[in-house]
Amino acid sequence: MAGSDPTPQGISAPDTVKILIAGGFGVGKTTMVGSVSEIVPLRTEEPLTTAGLGVDDLDGIPEKKATTVALDFGRISIGQDLVLYLFGTPGQQRFWFMWNDLSIGALGAVVLVDVRRPESSFAAIDFFERRKIPFVIGVNGFHGEHPYDPDDIRESLALPENTPVIPFDARERTSSRDVLIALLDQLIAASAH
Repeated sequence: MAGSDPTPQGISAPDTVKILIAGGFGVGKTTMVGSVSEIVPLRTEEPLTTAGLGVDDLDGIPEKKATTVALDFGRISIGQDLVLYLFGTPGQQRFWFMWNDLSIGALGAVVLVDVRRPESSFAAIDFFERRKIPFVIGVNGFHGEHPYDPDDIRESLALPENTPVIPFDARERTSSRDVLIALLDQLIAASAH
């Protein structure tokens, strides 16, 4: 039907890719989405309150003052043909029910690991493994520190050899971008097989 196409003649809409940024409570998901998004990210952060005492485990992250209660959303345009939509998941166990809905249509994920509390990322790794959603591990270097070799981290998390483990700093745009590029490389390689 003439005139029903909202795009100008000869111009097509970009392809979109949905990527999840996941991991435990306080690992840097909101920070990563914010550092790399080309738009002001949508954030659903709320201050931590006394209602979370005894529920939210602040061991190792006493400086944390707010938490994501639904999702974070950001966008990155890669040329005119591809747009990445980034969805940061909430980290606390009481919000994990949302991960199923957020994962619908996701092509891949970045699982953030804080080496001070690696156990906080076990649930995210299990979630993506069970659903066969490809993922990479982003090891967020808090205070700029990366005390462990990526191969040692892969082994301690019992990950397959082909799972990329990338040390990075969620506060830095180029560092976060490099983790996303590693995921895209993995997705491209998987689609070729």
